[in-house]
Amino acid sequence: MASDPADLAVLLGQIAAGDRAAFRALYDLQAPRLYAVAMRIVRQGPLASDAVHDALLQVWRNAGRFDLARGNPEAWLVSLVRYRALDIARRRGREVPDDDLPEAIDEDPNPLERLASSRDAAALRGCLGQLEEDRRRLVLMAFVDGLTHNEAAERLKLPLGTVKSWIRRSLQSLRLCLEGAA
Repeated sequence: MASDPADLAVLLGQIAAGDRAAFRALYDLQAPRLYAVAMRIVRQGPLASDAVHDALLQVWRNAGRFDLARGNPEAWLVSLVRYRALDIARRRGREVPDDDLPEAIDEDPNPLERLASSRDAAALRGCLGQLEEDRRRLVLMAFVDGLTHNEAAERLKLPLGTVKSWIRRSLQSLRLCLEGAA
């Protein structure tokens, strides 16, 4: 259900002007995929719905702040949902076992599969390959697997400050590398 970034940017501009029809169109285009992202993190339907609802409310209020020159609108939407879902998961303070998940098959490709099929995939793979293994692993844990900094630190038995600084520096390196590749 990928949409053209320019089309999504136009919808966001219309939403910023208070256009409810544009908001509905954005919802129809993106809600199923955003729900799948949230579901991977919170693992409960009602909580995933809450994350998508909260993120879309934020879109309605802040659509005017999105700048196409600074990023991809789909990535912005996914990041809003991801952060809302992580907030909900943190507040819940516990994980739900996988056996509580419904047996429905998610037909939407995961973010890594979507990235692999995009035209920017080769550049990102190359830039990720330039990172040290432990730093690349942290970035993937945080942005593909949806782990919080605390969870990644616990899993890798590293200090939280180290994890935060490595991820921040790695993202800066990736940004510079991708800007150079453009």
